[in-house]
Amino acid sequence: MKYRLGIDVGGTNTDGVLLDREMHVIHSLKTPTTSDVESGIYHTISKLIAESNVSAKDIEFAMLGTTQCTNAIVERKNLNKVAIIRIGAPADNAIKPLAGVPEDIKSILNNHTYIVEGGHEFNGEEIAPLDEEKIREIAAELKGKVDSIAITSIFSPVNKTHESQVETILREVLGEDVSISLSSEVGSIGLLERENATILNASIIKVAKMTAEGFEHALKSNGIHAKVFFCQNDGTLMSKAYTLKYPILTVACGPTNSLRGASFLTENKDAVIVDVGGTTTDIGVLVKGFPRQSSIAVELGGVRTNFRMPDINSIGLGGGTIIRVDGENFTVGPDSVGHRLQDEALVFGGATLTATDVAVALGKVQLGDPKKLQHLDRQLLSNIYQRMVEMVEEAIDKIKTSADDTAVIFVGGGSVLLPDKINGASCVLHPENGGVANAIGSAISQISGEIEKIYAISKENRQEILDGARQLAIEETVAAGADPEKVEIVDMENIPLAYLPGNATRVKVKAAGDLALA
Repeated sequence: MKYRLGIDVGGTNTDGVLLDREMHVIHSLKTPTTSDVESGIYHTISKLIAESNVSAKDIEFAMLGTTQCTNAIVERKNLNKVAIIRIGAPADNAIKPLAGVPEDIKSILNNHTYIVEGGHEFNGEEIAPLDEEKIREIAAELKGKVDSIAITSIFSPVNKTHESQVETILREVLGEDVSISLSSEVGSIGLLERENATILNASIIKVAKMTAEGFEHALKSNGIHAKVFFCQNDGTLMSKAYTLKYPILTVACGPTNSLRGASFLTENKDAVIVDVGGTTTDIGVLVKGFPRQSSIAVELGGVRTNFRMPDINSIGLGGGTIIRVDGENFTVGPDSVGHRLQDEALVFGGATLTATDVAVALGKVQLGDPKKLQHLDRQLLSNIYQRMVEMVEEAIDKIKTSADDTAVIFVGGGSVLLPDKINGASCVLHPENGGVANAIGSAISQISGEIEKIYAISKENRQEILDGARQLAIEETVAAGADPEKVEIVDMENIPLAYLPGNATRVKVKAAGDLALA
């Protein structure tokens, strides 16, 4: 029997699950997330193997979902030394790179910024020839000063020739030791947001490498020699090489894994998912089994970007949320004791009133020693609990696109705190193993491929162009490791761009398929 291992590293807990080839849950568990992450992953894997009696050599796939890249951007820690090259002068000189980016991150990244001649029009025609000589001068200047480079060109998602030429020149001079990020492969149409996304991608490659190597080391230390994949934020997987090239795609993969896991556990492909952790509650929407994508530019660490992100509404409510009481008044969060819950919560002998204490005192869940909560005023606790439920109901209303009641699925370790009935829900589901839905989501993930291009579409060539775009997405999915027999188109949109001439249409196609088994 062969198995797949799913690990999801959250801010509070590291969750692990083992599935067999038929996707049955063999065993699951939670362990506290450690400050160095790797040791927490090691202990989770070690405990899973010991408690499930599964042989390490029988694990053929290992998947990791992690928040490390997100945290690096938010906390401004362990970022690469990045050079920024924009291709588009003289057309794009008005607004410089890093416009609107917070000063603290700008001070880390803005040491080497260049704008050179080149770029393309919306239809792929050249604005100006690429200044190759200038690129060679820049490459010589950067040697030994940076370890990552972000390259952006005007309308490169339509024609990435100049970005590719710059990469080739840089490689000739700098070799393979410097990481290079191309905006045409990271973001979508929209120069400044795409450029920002590319810069952030270039800045976290070092963190991604440390995380990937840490995961591999934890696996090998447990005797596991599986094929390794990493979770991206559309609910699908990518290889280590792909992850090291596009680490930005791991951002928000945790909530996405929870959505996919909830869909799998309930066999429900269209619902609102409420993932209650130790610190936050993340609410997202399932559409045909995949997370609904955000349709607007997304801010990450104060930086406005346009790379693909799930539409997630997060609130400061979780099992470790701190409750402050002043007479009859109280506040719920947004801060949390996080992974210190079993040390600091009243029910475990600590001195901090938390959301978990409130639920235990009211008999909603059985944990710790309820006798330690007998001194609390029951009416006040009821008022606090009601406010907690209202916070979730309000968050669900904000993410719904219709006033109609909808199916709601509660998952995550903190979901036991919430009731079986809430306003705005046609039904509330608490699936078995929902506490580790994020790890299950990582273990069941498929391989995906996505293309986004602008075409000049007419009545005569419309079908031919759309069929070609579908085929490109399928080929990219198979190349990433999917079974050719099990790839299908899961999303497709074509939007006419009225502000551009020549029947310009943005075509975006996504395909997904199961992993190709050995």
